[in-house]
Amino acid sequence: MIACGLVGGCGLLDDRSEPVQPAAFTAEAQAHSPIFTTAHSTVGASVNDFLMVRPKAVQPIEFPHNIHIEKGLTCLEYCHESVTKGPQAGLPSVNTCMICHAAIATDKPRIQQITAMSDKGIDLAWQRVYGFPAESHVKFNHAPHIRANVECSTCHGDIAHQTVAQRNVNINMGTCVTCHRQKNAPNDCLTCHY
Repeated sequence: MIACGLVGGCGLLDDRSEPVQPAAFTAEAQAHSPIFTTAHSTVGASVNDFLMVRPKAVQPIEFPHNIHIEKGLTCLEYCHESVTKGPQAGLPSVNTCMICHAAIATDKPRIQQITAMSDKGIDLAWQRVYGFPAESHVKFNHAPHIRANVECSTCHGDIAHQTVAQRNVNINMGTCVTCHRQKNAPNDCLTCHY
């Protein structure tokens, strides 16, 4: 009991004789907590993490891929412009959106929301939809896949007709190995795991 008091209280007992009760755990408390922990808020979240099941991404706005594709915009030229240059495709900033939307569709509520964010200097907090868990030690690089003319839909599905990006293809080692075999691409371990 004395040692706990010397280090600022260990959470079990302090200088009082009554046990100190920990604060109630809630998802809201976790979201606002400045304390980092590897624990999960629910047993389900812990099991999903163990099984490497990614949580569903929640985006700051619904991005209508379908409308942009219908207008003739392409993934590579406007929104995901770093996809040809390196490992990450990149996600559009609010400034990227404002290049067009400072003058186009300004009466739409979604565009008004983006404009307000731009005026306040707030960027879009996109969440990754695809990715590999750290435990798999996979380093995916978009650029060589684009150079090999692999269509975005091969890995991302028919995202061009969606309003919100979501996982359409279950990307796993078997998916990648099969595709590499079909395209006569390198299939040794160090191609992806480095």
